Amino acid sequence: MFARSLIVATAACAIAAPAVAQPSVIKRVQEHLRGVQTMTADFVQTDRAGKRLEGRLTIKQPGKARFQYEQGVPVLIVSDGKALTFIDYQVKQVSRYPIGGSPLDVLLNPKRDLSMIAKVVPSAAPGVITILARDPRRPQFGSITLAFTERGGAPGGLMLEGWVALDAQNNRTTVRLTNQRLNVPVADTAFAWDDPRPKKRGG
Repeated sequence: MFARSLIVATAACAIAAPAVAQPSVIKRVQEHLRGVQTMTADFVQTDRAGKRLEGRLTIKQPGKARFQYEQGVPVLIVSDGKALTFIDYQVKQVSRYPIGGSPLDVLLNPKRDLSMIAKVVPSAAPGVITILARDPRRPQFGSITLAFTERGGAPGGLMLEGWVALDAQNNRTTVRLTNQRLNVPVADTAFAWDDPRPKKRGG
């Protein structure tokens, strides 16, 4: 039931709900993001059309992330801290985009001051804290609404449960996390990937 609440509550908040200033909550979220050096989790991703994909998420600060999709999905997304790389093994194509131009920059850049871009928004799900982050100077980069629950012992006393990202065209992607593990050993090799593009011949 929480997964449905996450989709409904955070999507509605990101689009329509009035934002309210709650500096203490923003401070706790900032403390959480800065206190999580690594995270692994299972995820379910749902797009605007309702298509669901499952996979495994690995994060290592500063800026590294890997979205490993379920078997049979020929797509991989990797961040090296500077750019998001989208690898499509079916068409053998690689695309790179600056991480600063993605809503995921909020998650992968813990040094960013959330008080300048984030607001607490109401949540329809009991016990869920949601914040909406949008850079007013760069609206073309869209927004992200993060959902947290209270979790004693975790950084900031919070656990990230998922997010809803909206791009400038109002395309929505919802990610729900489960089996989160924080500050566990993660090797840098976890973010390596095989380049599917044909190798250029020398000479």
